[in-house]
Amino acid sequence: MRFRIKKCPKCGRYTLKETCPVCGEKTKLAHPPKFSPEDPYGEYRRKLKKEVLGIGVKK
Repeated sequence: MRFRIKKCPKCGRYTLKETCPVCGEKTKLAHPPKFSPEDPYGEYRRKLKKEVLGIGVKK
């Protein structure tokens, strides 16, 4: 595994374990995915982000 450090989404602490030693929540990778100009899912990710955040929506 390339990246080992993880972050707890609940309390924000960093750890190397699968579960947070403080709150017991499942940890997630602390690093963003690698950037690629040929990203096959970039279009869908941007659409989802616009829907979730309401960016570009006229009311």
